[in-house]
Amino acid sequence: MKYYHKIVGIMLCCVISQRSLYGQKQSSYKEIHVSQEGSDINNGAQSSPLKSIQAASKIAQPGDVITVHEGIYRECVSPPRGGESAQKMIRYQAAAGERVEIKGSEVIKGWKHIDRNTWMVSIPNAFFGTFNPYADTIHGDWLERGKWCHTGEVYLNNIPLRESETLENMLLAKADKALWFAKVDEKEIRIWANFIAANPNENTVEINVRQAVFYPEKPYINYIHVKGFMMSHAATPWAPPTAEQIGLLGTHWSKGWLIEDNTISHSKCVGITLGKYGDAWDNKSESAEAFVKTTERALENNWNRDHIGSHIVRNNRISFCGQAGIAGSLGAIYSVIADNIISDIGLNQQFWGYEVAGLKLHAPVDVVIRHNHIYRTEGGIWLDWMTQGTRITNNLLHDNKVQDFSLEVNHGPVLVDNNLFLSEELAQVKLSQGIAFINNLIAWKIWPTGKVDERKTPYLTPHSTEIAGLHDCPCGDVSYYNNLFTRADLTVYDECPLTVKMKGNLFLAGAAPAKSEVEPQVDPVSDTNIKVVEEADGWYLYMNVSSDWKTNKNRMPVFAQELGNAAIPQQRIASAAEALKSFNIDYFGNTRKNKHHYPGPIEFRKNGMQKIKVY
Repeated sequence: MKYYHKIVGIMLCCVISQRSLYGQKQSSYKEIHVSQEGSDINNGAQSSPLKSIQAASKIAQPGDVITVHEGIYRECVSPPRGGESAQKMIRYQAAAGERVEIKGSEVIKGWKHIDRNTWMVSIPNAFFGTFNPYADTIHGDWLERGKWCHTGEVYLNNIPLRESETLENMLLAKADKALWFAKVDEKEIRIWANFIAANPNENTVEINVRQAVFYPEKPYINYIHVKGFMMSHAATPWAPPTAEQIGLLGTHWSKGWLIEDNTISHSKCVGITLGKYGDAWDNKSESAEAFVKTTERALENNWNRDHIGSHIVRNNRISFCGQAGIAGSLGAIYSVIADNIISDIGLNQQFWGYEVAGLKLHAPVDVVIRHNHIYRTEGGIWLDWMTQGTRITNNLLHDNKVQDFSLEVNHGPVLVDNNLFLSEELAQVKLSQGIAFINNLIAWKIWPTGKVDERKTPYLTPHSTEIAGLHDCPCGDVSYYNNLFTRADLTVYDECPLTVKMKGNLFLAGAAPAKSEVEPQVDPVSDTNIKVVEEADGWYLYMNVSSDWKTNKNRMPVFAQELGNAAIPQQRIASAAEALKSFNIDYFGNTRKNKHHYPGPIEFRKNGMQKIKVY
């Protein structure tokens, strides 16, 4: 589907300007070439390429382009410097039309057969240098289970085996269960593995060696462009909001990165991090009060528009990560996260904590999350604390577990429009304020909670990072307009202490309106038969549509001024959409009818069973 980009006009002006600048060709630069046939003593010219990307990064200056040619590069790229502006970045790119892989793993041979399908290999500790993933366990704030797990991994033909907690369990497991176990002593590491019927010396066996694949060692490495790579196999640590967040690919407390067109997979914890720096309080701040202190320290460390955020993360494919596809605590402010496909996240379940999601952000201030496809994850989209001025629009979510969408203790404003929320799970949305849900298709149910969350959480001066005050989180201060519900029971909003506004919504069998709904439209008999199916050329929505759905006289396009202000920060809810003034376009960019239009994100062209390409 050719996605209609008209809604870009509703994005934040500062990000729009930056995005256009990123798209410009840098007019004056040096191109540095990297090739498997090169040498790091070369000068990097096309006729004299370097062999490693890291060697190229050491000589690249603002405005330069590093072009990497076909092959597998087993290294962690740590840029020593960044660019100077959006017009003068340092660009890392895969050569056009060439397959370039950067891996945090090494191939391991010399496996000895022990018994049945069990093999063992011994590796000197010196092989790992200063970081040994098999001596490094997953740990940190809000990690609840699996603290015995290591950040190392063992892959057979790029498929990870499952770690065993004990050698005995691995040896006694069924012969068809692919497992590994590692033991480290003063001199070496021994790894036992069950490869089932495969001979590891005749197949490709790789193990995690590096903590990251592309990650600066120090903060404030700004204006980096990373494009077109395949990246995998990183021994990433657990990434809570209170510690340095190291991803397979990460920005490390910086500004102005452009991350696009990459395929990222098999990170032990997180694929892409837009997160926090490290300090003495890392993983020592597991409480609401302590995270407020974390935020206050971040302000002392340049947490503001001039120094942090304004990243663009677009058109990436992220999969098979243990914690999150994209995570960012504080460092994602003023960013755009668009057109990414995030799948198969947090499914292993050997370790688990309260940070598992396809997309998990803390303090996404003035962030746009647009047209992402998120499925087979535990958590879908989870925006946690200080979500203010953020828009979630035109996303497709389905087949997510535990929860599909979560807004946890935010004071808003948050605008949620034209999304397809198709996972029949839960959504944690009741105890955030300043929220507007407009023209969504919603299959989830609302997470049952009380009337107030007593945690005192910050709200900010509008469009800045300065803390204006702290407030608890009562339910209400929410608008639901023109949504299509298949299961949600909105009567949970009937006793809210704050204002609730609802009109133009359609409630199918199994869904129920709140008492605040203006002349609710309920269809107790329609069978929508909703499903999302992957076919050869993309993803299709199958859905049975009734012409009766567009007869609600209260369903009109919503104007920005109608939504008003978020009650606690007193910031306009629709400030991110003021250029558009009303929400009169659908998921595909089609103009809605002024009256008698359909609820939800799609302005259907006909009735009956539909087959519509949605991604």
